[in-house]
This record gives sequence, structure tokens and C-alpha cells, in this order.
Amino acid sequence: MSVQIIENQTFDQERALYGSHDLTVRRCAFSGPADGESAFKECSRIAAEECFFNLRYPLWHVHGLTVRHSEMTELCRAALWYSDHIAIEDTRLHGIKALRECDHAQLTRCDIISPEFGWSSRDVKLSDCDARSEYFFLRGEDLRFDNVRFQGKYSFQYIKNSVFDHCNFDTKDAFWHSENVTVRDSVLKGEYLAWYSQGLKLIRCKIIGTQPLCYCKGLELVDCEMVDADLCFEKSEVEATVTTPIVSVKNPRSGVISAPAVGEFIMDDPEAQGKLLLPGGELQRA
Repeated sequence: MSVQIIENQTFDQERALYGSHDLTVRRCAFSGPADGESAFKECSRIAAEECFFNLRYPLWHVHGLTVRHSEMTELCRAALWYSDHIAIEDTRLHGIKALRECDHAQLTRCDIISPEFGWSSRDVKLSDCDARSEYFFLRGEDLRFDNVRFQGKYSFQYIKNSVFDHCNFDTKDAFWHSENVTVRDSVLKGEYLAWYSQGLKLIRCKIIGTQPLCYCKGLELVDCEMVDADLCFEKSEVEATVTTPIVSVKNPRSGVISAPAVGEFIMDDPEAQGKLLLPGGELQRA
């Protein structure tokens, strides 16, 4: 099937290209006084190259979408919803709620400034991206991140079956209620990391901040660093190998925590049965 190409045009009307299929738009602007919504809706096999999106809801129910070297401004609200088989490269996504209820998406070298980004999306891959958001990827599933730098609050809550490699996250309340998540070779900075998670595995990570990893089930740390981490592992089922001293550990429910030193080991809950393994092979319980 032949592909229609539209170049160097401006669209500002309502549903400007509604229902289009097999269409490439190049150097086009979706902006103007008519302030129309939903430029592409119910479309398939759409490519946008070097385009400027400045109107609301442009890419809903799009099946097969490629966006390259483009910009979605703060006025481009809720840009991609209910879409699938998406590839976005070298693009700015700066409108609120830019990605939601989407499947099979790959974002590469993107700059994301978007509160409530990625909600309820599945099979999403991010590589070499920078992001600022709040409630980032709430209820996401099958996420794969590599070399992603993130800043914001309340990230990755209720996510499932996800893997993160070589990332740097500065984020409060991350990974709450997450299930079956692996994080490798990453920096996790922020308060109250991963409370109520299940099946969280951290490998060669640096964990920075107060009261991390409490109320967890099936928690595993492999050769991780812990910096300024106090009151760790409260009520958690944990097996941990930590390579740095820990400020304090409080009432781990079960398991063994291996570390070179622990400043304070607080065990004032009769149901807490966790143990410390200190240098020399000493198992310690308060």
C-alpha cells in the first residue's frame, strides 16, 4: 500500500487528519487559532518527522506510530492515549499525561517533562532518556528501562514484571506495591523506597535515603551500597548483601542481612526474626 506524504503544512482544525492510514507528515505544525483537538484519531500506520505538536489529544487510538525529531509542547496535553506499536525517537514530550493506556512502545533519546506519564501502559521500553514527572508509570507492566535519568515523586507505583538497568532515579516513594521488579547497576535516591513491594531484586545498586525497603515480601539485595539509609527493612522479608555500613536496621521480619557494619540494630517487635551477618561470620539478633 502506498504511503501519502504531507510536508510543510500547518493544521489547527478539529480532527484535522482523523481516520488517516499509511500517512507520513514531515515538518508540519499542529498549532493555531482554531485550537482544534485530536489531530490524529482512529488512525493507523502514521509517521511524524520534525513535527510541532501544540494542541490537545493529537494521537489517540493510533495503531502503528513513529515519531522522530519532534516536539510536543506544554499545550499538547494527553498526547498519546489508547495507542499501540509506537516508536518515538529524539523527541520532547512536555505536555501533562503524555502517554497513557498504551501498548508496545519504544522511546529512545527522548526528553520527558510530563506529570502522570505512562499510566496503565504495557510493554514500554525507554533507553537513553531524561524524564521529570510525578506518579511516573503508575500501574505500568512489562517495563524495560536502560540508561534512564529520572527526577520526581511517587514513581513506578503498582508496576509489575519490569527490569531497570543503568538508571539514575532521584525519586520519593518509588516502587511502592511493585511486583516482580529487578533493578541492576542503578542509583536509587529518595525517601521510603519500595514499601509494600513483592519480589523486588536490587543488584549492584546504590540506595540513598531514609527508611528504605520496609514492609516488603521476597526482597533481595545483591552487592548493594546503602548511603544515609536509616531504619531499613522494617517488617520486611529480606535476604541482603550490602557492601557499605548501614546507619540502622529496624525489625526485619525474616531473613539475613549481611553488611560490614550496622550503626544500630533495633529489634523491639517480638514478631521480628531477621538477623544480621557481620564480618567474621557472626549472626546477630538483638
